[in-house]
Amino acid sequence: MEVYLPIAEVSLNVLLLLGLGGVAGMLAGMFGVGGGFLLTPLLIFVGVPPAVAVASQANQVIATSVTGLLNQWQRGNVDVRMGLVLLLGGLLGSTAGIQLFTVLKRFGQVDFVIHVGYVLLLLSIGSMMVVEVWRAWQRRRTNQPARRKLHQHFLVHRLPLKLRFYKSRLYISALLPGGLGFATGVLSAILGIGGGFVLVPAMIYLLGMPTVVVVGTSLFQILFVAINVTFLQAIQNQTVDVVLALILMLGGAIGAPLGSRIAANLPGFQLRGLLALLILGMAFELMFELVTPPSAIHTLGEMGHMP
Repeated sequence: MEVYLPIAEVSLNVLLLLGLGGVAGMLAGMFGVGGGFLLTPLLIFVGVPPAVAVASQANQVIATSVTGLLNQWQRGNVDVRMGLVLLLGGLLGSTAGIQLFTVLKRFGQVDFVIHVGYVLLLLSIGSMMVVEVWRAWQRRRTNQPARRKLHQHFLVHRLPLKLRFYKSRLYISALLPGGLGFATGVLSAILGIGGGFVLVPAMIYLLGMPTVVVVGTSLFQILFVAINVTFLQAIQNQTVDVVLALILMLGGAIGAPLGSRIAANLPGFQLRGLLALLILGMAFELMFELVTPPSAIHTLGEMGHMP
């Protein structure tokens, strides 16, 4: 059964859209990511215009984040103080990102920027995660002791405005998670992602947060940033397709609890490895789409030849 999407101006199978939303929901429950890094390209592949896919799937991020966050909150896996600092940066970043999205849309470059941005980000993040997982596997295989410190003390950790995050057992500058939240907020606005696929690895490897707390805390930030992005996209760019968003939200609400149950039975090592493979797989698919010539080449006739 097909449904017409008025803003996207295409007709798509309802079961297909529900399935896509369900997959993104499972990713939110398993990894603490909004699922947008996978859902937005898939929507583009099935025929949704990139600008509409970016704006509409932010609604789905809201649904999956709510259900995933409730599950993590019940388990006590949310660092509220860290989440609030990340959220402040995320709100500022997403607001700035919407302004940039509007400019790109006005000049007709938003589709190209979305494709290239996904390829670069997914390749870089996925590659770094694969290297880290490989090193961790090598340590486990050779029975080498794990490093005592959860993270490296980079120069940025010497920044002022230090706060103590009791749940995460950290004492670092609030500027670091605030800047991280700002960056993911910009990505959420321009690329239509929850930002979790960047936020989760950064929280583990840069901030040094325990993996068990990262998922719930990232969902806390993603939820409210997605609400801000959806509101601003609808007001400024009119690219939110409500029909598409509702179908994706329904699928996501079903998939998120299933993902949380799966994650409860897998160690953090395996979860990080699975997420890295998903990120790299989508990166190569997008790269292939970007360099493959179109099946039909369209040209514009010259004005002087019009009858």
